[in-house]
Amino acid sequence: MNADWETEIASLLNDLSTVQSDLLEFLGEKQRLLAAVDLTGMAALDEREPEMIERLQACHRRRGELLAQATEAGRKVESLRELADSLEAGSARQLKQPLRDSVHRARLLQHQSLTNWVIVQRTMLHLSQILEIIASGGRPQPTYGMDAATSSGALVDQAA
Repeated sequence: MNADWETEIASLLNDLSTVQSDLLEFLGEKQRLLAAVDLTGMAALDEREPEMIERLQACHRRRGELLAQATEAGRKVESLRELADSLEAGSARQLKQPLRDSVHRARLLQHQSLTNWVIVQRTMLHLSQILEIIASGGRPQPTYGMDAATSSGALVDQAA
């Protein structure tokens, strides 16, 4: 039975490793395109993104099914690491490194996703500032005072 668990866990970790590596490459490419403001390249990535999501969700489903089977078999585990640790010493030892690698890649994915989020947020802030400059005609808007009601931007006013 331990060999079956080991095979199932190893197979899942192998598939997860492939998906995580592909996703890291995808996010790196997305970061380069965001930094270069390559809209055509970004549109091409939009077509690949659903497939990446589906592959990752398939691994997540398999993980859930494997843990459910382990629970049904009487093993009280909540993670693949706990399931691997519950196997015989030899089996558990062979799975330790792939589990560590998977956790490491997951952390890299989190960092890459956060980096891309920051790039997008900064871009949005920059675009907002550009729109404000256009709308105000390049003149700073006073925060308080009577001048605030009389200033206007050339693109927004019909009188201009």
